[in-house]
Amino acid sequence: MAFPTNSRSGGDPRTASLDDRALVQGYLAQHPKLAAGALSAARHFLKWAGAHGIARADIDAAAVDRFARHRCRCGRYSSRQLRDPVYITDVRRFLRYLENAGVVTVPDNVERLDKYLADFAAELTAVGYSEPNYTRGLSQARHFVEWIFQARIPSKEITDITIEQFALHNCRCGIRTKRGRRVVGTGTKDRRRGAYRFVSFLREQGVINPSVSPDSLEVDPRLDGFTQWLRRERGATAETIRRYRQEAGRWIGVLGTDPAQYDAGTIRSIVLDQPKERSRSSIRMTVTVLRAFLRFAVIQGLCAPFLLHAVPPAVRRKLSTVPRVIPAATIEDIVASSGATTPVDIRDRAILLLLARMGLRAGDVWQLHLSDIDWRAGRLRLHGKSRRGTMLPLPQDAGDALLAYIEEARPFVSTDRVFLRTQAPFTPLRSAAEIAGIVARILKRGGFSRLPTGSHVFRHSLASAWLRDGADLDQIGVALRHASRESTAIYAKVDVSMLAAVAQPWPGAAS
Repeated sequence: MAFPTNSRSGGDPRTASLDDRALVQGYLAQHPKLAAGALSAARHFLKWAGAHGIARADIDAAAVDRFARHRCRCGRYSSRQLRDPVYITDVRRFLRYLENAGVVTVPDNVERLDKYLADFAAELTAVGYSEPNYTRGLSQARHFVEWIFQARIPSKEITDITIEQFALHNCRCGIRTKRGRRVVGTGTKDRRRGAYRFVSFLREQGVINPSVSPDSLEVDPRLDGFTQWLRRERGATAETIRRYRQEAGRWIGVLGTDPAQYDAGTIRSIVLDQPKERSRSSIRMTVTVLRAFLRFAVIQGLCAPFLLHAVPPAVRRKLSTVPRVIPAATIEDIVASSGATTPVDIRDRAILLLLARMGLRAGDVWQLHLSDIDWRAGRLRLHGKSRRGTMLPLPQDAGDALLAYIEEARPFVSTDRVFLRTQAPFTPLRSAAEIAGIVARILKRGGFSRLPTGSHVFRHSLASAWLRDGADLDQIGVALRHASRESTAIYAKVDVSMLAAVAQPWPGAAS
């Protein structure tokens, strides 16, 4: 069926009405199960477009937005209909039909990416995505395709900036609504994750320039210089650089673009004017990174040296706290409660035993590689906070759990990292923070409550148990790989019976 494409309100109204009727009839013929409300929305939209002199070929998503906001005086239609999300969704679906039918003009350089969705779905299946993740990933890909087409963005111009715009857009795409309600999985993180996955697939297919890295979001060039300085001049590890760069990215825009214009008031405000939910340790991190960044700027000759003294101090009194610990009997109950039936249970049990038996940091577990395991000697190579590896003996039960995970539950993938996600695409854990989440899940599954949280509590508990069993602080410091004896001294505070034996009576009071 050939459709007229140039009807305007300035022509014969009867001709325009016939044109509108032909379009709606063609829409109904292609979608015979359309509800009466959807057909009414299509007629209403066409009548409004004709009354405002909008040519059929020029209708686009912006026109739908204008239609949704207009003060309706369209005869038998009412403004109440425009406030119904389902009504506007029906208009957007009608616009999609007009685009597919060739009634609406689409620029030649705008490609319909939905033709790649079938191959993308096959890729998700081949990788081994579970049904929920498969459905969520394909749904987000469809959403991204629809948004890209409505925004008229050529596929060759899709960048990571485009993905970020998609993740943050105020969704009126129609495809992501059902009965006027948001479908589960339409948050910013879900959109960003789904779009990255689909765009990566398009890069592999050569649809999008493969030379553009998925992690190449436009960043302040000062962060790149700061990163290189940390690596070359300060010898910082990759994890330290990642944390410093992330922290500096929070406030570098507040400083302004010209380092010569930095002033003490702005520098102080970065530390003092922080949200209330920021913890003390987070504020100390801000102070540390801000001083490091200003030191970098001073060395480069970009700002005045006296600005280093403008950073407010973040007081941290050494040995002022007592390590949080879990009794040894409770730790054994936690270990006994961890299952070994599902891949998740097997992986989590191996992580738990490495924490509880060896006192490893979360970063040690997160960074562990297959090449770090010496099965013959029963040892692990750990890198910790430094770049110099340390070999530690691997206890029997922890080694058995680690071997069970590698042989029975770990997916067969190319990466050398030991601990992976248990769902496709089986990537390594994103950061050490995920270890704390795994510990929290183990405690919740076992029904343990009112216990200290986090993964580091097992390290404190093991050190405290060693001290009660007669080990001295130097031995504990070596086992925990402390660089300074002061780091180990805090455990002297947890042996209450020993402290009571050496405590002096308060002057003037009974002993």
